[in-house]
Amino acid sequence: MNEINQYIEKSRTICEKIAAQHDQIETAAVWFADTIVKGRMVHVFGSGHSRIMVEEMWPRYGSFPGFNPIVELSLTFHNLVVGANGQRQAMFLENVSGLSERILRNFKLEANDSALIISSGGTNIVPIEMAEAFQQQGIKVVSILSKDHSTASASKRSDGKKLGDCSDLVLDTGAPVGDAMIHIDGLNTPVAPGSSLGGILLINAIKARVAALLTAAGQPPTVLSAANVVGAEEAVRLFEAAYDEHAVRLAQLYQF
Repeated sequence: MNEINQYIEKSRTICEKIAAQHDQIETAAVWFADTIVKGRMVHVFGSGHSRIMVEEMWPRYGSFPGFNPIVELSLTFHNLVVGANGQRQAMFLENVSGLSERILRNFKLEANDSALIISSGGTNIVPIEMAEAFQQQGIKVVSILSKDHSTASASKRSDGKKLGDCSDLVLDTGAPVGDAMIHIDGLNTPVAPGSSLGGILLINAIKARVAALLTAAGQPPTVLSAANVVGAEEAVRLFEAAYDEHAVRLAQLYQF
């Protein structure tokens, strides 16, 4: 079996691990739908490459308002790699204690909010402190991480706490220790990570269930939709309406 088929087979295993978490995904969706029905927002945060899952939740086609994507550029800006705004700085900042407090100082949080924190290893300081800060406000925290990788990794915090320790619910991406899934003869280090695949599966499973719950509650979501699906005029209407709703929800977070 060559490397292409190996990755596809391991991806099927990840799909099975996600499917086995049906009840946990349902719980997360119920919490998030409850937040959105009450007019509040689900705060979604990830540093490093976990930013991918934040933007997968909202905004993009097939997504809808109710989620507050917290994407801090100093922690997630990767394309320069080295030099000013490079990866070395971002990885350093992921472990600066107190940064999460400064980020959340921008928002007026309420107990009806909920939060989703993504961190593959769950050992960096900023995501952990972000989860702690939400819990201190009485906000339910769902985390997405690789359980195997997190268990095998040491926390960057002196007290040893990891993201899973500061979460009300933990969802597992199913990725292995070290994330990379393919071992190649003659190469000492594995390649091709799996955490993004697992994370995106979890994100969209949650999203689909939340949409169903909102619809059943009489608040069907305003979904960003392609023109070739709903027609050009309706696509524009949904685009404007969804962003208007996001602005209204977000404005509440600034009403100190």
